[in-house]
Amino acid sequence: MKKLRRAVVMIAASLPLATAAVAQETELGNAISIELNAVKSTKEGCTLTFLVTNGYASQIGKVVYETVLFDSAGQVDRLTLFDFGTLPPRRPRVRQFSVPGIACDGLSKVLINGAHTCEAPDLADTACEAGLILDTRTNIEVIG
Repeated sequence: MKKLRRAVVMIAASLPLATAAVAQETELGNAISIELNAVKSTKEGCTLTFLVTNGYASQIGKVVYETVLFDSAGQVDRLTLFDFGTLPPRRPRVRQFSVPGIACDGLSKVLINGAHTCEAPDLADTACEAGLILDTRTNIEVIG
């Protein structure tokens, strides 16, 4: 009887975590989520850290986004390619990109201009761009 009670308590305790995971998966749906999670100034420039999640049920073999960086005056500083690599289905991944020659406080906005490469044979051709979910935890705006 004690084992049964312990099992019931363990199941009940894990329900909030399972519910949160299902809610996150439901909210994301069939899309890719990109969050600018952190920025860090270095001697060479600025390191951007992204949390990216593939909401599809199939793996994305490789995704590269054309990215536009805007300076603090709102002018285009540069166009660059960010290679997010392989994205497993429904699992978050962290990707970092070092941008030389610019201070993090000199960036005001990041524009995901489109998918330069999207290798996802089991998904639609527009999978890497359709319904792209963008967010930031920094003072740098992320748009697309």
